[in-house]
Amino acid sequence: MAEEIHKVCDRFCISYLCRENLKKMTKTMTATQRTEYSVPILESGDRLTRHEFERRYQLMPHLKKAELIEGVVYVASPLRYSRHGQPHSEIMTWLGVYRAATPGVGLADNTTVRLDLDNEPQPDALLRIETDFGGQSRISVDDYVEGAPELIVEIASSSASYDLHDKLKAYRRNSVQEYIVWRVIDRQLDWFDLQAGEYIPFQPDESGVICSRIFPGLHLHVPALLAGDLARVLAEVQRGIATEAHQAFLERLAQQRSRDFSHPKSSE
Repeated sequence: MAEEIHKVCDRFCISYLCRENLKKMTKTMTATQRTEYSVPILESGDRLTRHEFERRYQLMPHLKKAELIEGVVYVASPLRYSRHGQPHSEIMTWLGVYRAATPGVGLADNTTVRLDLDNEPQPDALLRIETDFGGQSRISVDDYVEGAPELIVEIASSSASYDLHDKLKAYRRNSVQEYIVWRVIDRQLDWFDLQAGEYIPFQPDESGVICSRIFPGLHLHVPALLAGDLARVLAEVQRGIATEAHQAFLERLAQQRSRDFSHPKSSE
């Protein structure tokens, strides 16, 4: 008899615990659903302030890339290998070689940039002069780029891309000094130089090479890049790094940093 009573009690306890656990799970799921539905997701075409854009973006950790351009949200589609992934890697390799030989210059891949109140892009690549070396951008307390990097690179499918329209206007207005757009399908590369508030296209020399004005020694053999000849691209940037212009640039960066350290800014 006692054994039967124990069995009944055990079944009752298990049933009670199951019910209590189910109640807790239901409450947790409901709270989670309320949180999810209380924050609208980011969708292409949304018109948001930068503050609201950042708030929603931070609550969507699964989202890999979204941008705010002229107050409009753009959410990236899945990226293809030959149209984006491979050319992106070649640009990063090219810039990485230059960065390795140029102390005082920073390189970043797909990093959010706070340009202004209506623009928060996430460029495919950026090259910047570090703040201590006289650069025009800075790194915020929460680890974002604030202000315009000196050079930005975007990988675009064609001339129809917003990279050559609204985004170009935002970069120009915020004084991104040089802007490169590699139009993969068109097999074209546009390199713009900011002069008197306007973007003027760089033209390659007779050998097909473009040389950066802001980053002396950063040379790009355009036909080699478009043909997929990465070895020739890297050989050209190595030649640029070996020039007197690049050496003079290194000296200017070092002098700028020395001036900053010898005249520390007063705390506010």
